[in-house]
Amino acid sequence: MVEMAHSTKKLGMMFTASAWVLAFLVMALAFSKILDSQNNPNQSVSTLQTGEFQEVVLTRNRSGHYVFDGEINRQQVTFLVDTGATTTAIPAKLQRKLGLEAGPATSVSTANGVTTAYLTRLDQLAIGDIELYDVNASIIAGMAVATLRAGAARKRADHSTVSLKLSSACSDTDFFLIF
Repeated sequence: MVEMAHSTKKLGMMFTASAWVLAFLVMALAFSKILDSQNNPNQSVSTLQTGEFQEVVLTRNRSGHYVFDGEINRQQVTFLVDTGATTTAIPAKLQRKLGLEAGPATSVSTANGVTTAYLTRLDQLAIGDIELYDVNASIIAGMAVATLRAGAARKRADHSTVSLKLSSACSDTDFFLIF
């Protein structure tokens, strides 16, 4: 009888420990999802048709950056909007996944200093329903996230969102940004 009480107590302790581990894993997963949505509040973007423009409105993340999920060559890629960029830049670690060919090497100035970039062309780049084809880009080693070149910027009083607009008058690589 004592042996049965001991095994029941042991079984109860195992269930309690398992419940705590499961609760911890569920909380860690939930916390991870919260952090992901704070870093990239634009994981799903929608496109509006406003006159001659197609428009995507992005929300600024906690760090003050505009991060969103888009596509390159039909593959999901996370982008950072870079108003000072001269080209859309792709991390070298994504080159194979996206099927990009590295072209001629060139020197570029980045926030981290001068580095080597390889010119390439993107067959397709999509932001919501806005799709561009045959887009100039560069492949750069050491980047954490792809940066989207933004053509023109204007300030707006509310800096919590940015509006990417593309019209038929724009080139295939320029967006008009309205902050």
